[in-house]
Amino acid sequence: MTAPVGVLLLAYGSPERPEEVEAYFTHIRGGRSPSPEAVEHLRERYRRVGGRTPLLQITEAVRDGLETELNRQEERPYRVYAAMKHWHPFTADVMAGMAADGIRRVITVALAPHYSRISIGGYQRGVAEAQERLGAPFELTFVENWHLEPGFLELIADHVQSALHGFADVPGARLVTVFTAHSLPVRIREWQDPYEEQLLASSRAVAARVQLADWRFAWQSAGSTGEPWIGPDILEMLETLRAEGVTHVLQVPIGFVSDHLEILYDVDIEAAEKSSELGLAFRRTALPNASPAFVRVLADIVERTVREPVATADAAST
Repeated sequence: MTAPVGVLLLAYGSPERPEEVEAYFTHIRGGRSPSPEAVEHLRERYRRVGGRTPLLQITEAVRDGLETELNRQEERPYRVYAAMKHWHPFTADVMAGMAADGIRRVITVALAPHYSRISIGGYQRGVAEAQERLGAPFELTFVENWHLEPGFLELIADHVQSALHGFADVPGARLVTVFTAHSLPVRIREWQDPYEEQLLASSRAVAARVQLADWRFAWQSAGSTGEPWIGPDILEMLETLRAEGVTHVLQVPIGFVSDHLEILYDVDIEAAEKSSELGLAFRRTALPNASPAFVRVLADIVERTVREPVATADAAST
């Protein structure tokens, strides 16, 4: 019997209960304890969205759907696993389970389309460290980015179209679409990091498909680390748009694929409240989450990648 190909899906992680926030935050900070004020600030955000986010459940649903989708073909069997970078189930623990299951060939896909040395690079380092501790049992291929995957672009374009239809037809209304992604420290520009350009490339491709007349790009969810982060922030952009006479704003969080804190709080609460204060009609697009269309996107990526020679695929991106 042919050994299954393992697929490892990676997501950021999210605490399941408010009392887990401090340990989660400490892990994000590399073991350095956050201040009590910072912990309480993050706990309050989780309280505002109901105490937890559905990130783990969404990721597990994606895993289940992808395993079913991949095994529709008869060429080879697949086993799909899901791991988290900063919370349970941790990447190293999941990879140990994969080794125990006899998996040898592994395709790894982070559930984030755009590459940065900080974000995707962090996932890669975690996988490499686990691989080394386990005695290098896997033939690994890490898909570094998939920001121009046709199915992904079509899916986001469909969500933009649906959200645009949800706006009321108001005489004299002026609508602007704002694509957003998680901000990163400005220092990534010194590295010629591809993150910004990949995000703009995805945004341009979606805007062209939808034929958007007026769109912008902004950032969201910047950290408080004492160093400058890339802007403008979406809250600043909303003020700018209102000053320009814009009346309707559609936010497209193109850097995210799942509902989690940076969507449920930073967009659905913070940006929505700011828009209300400014008198702007505001909506955001739905996230791919575990939709069949998104599962098919991931299946296309995996099926194409597994056909590539292992020797050349390890450093390749789709």
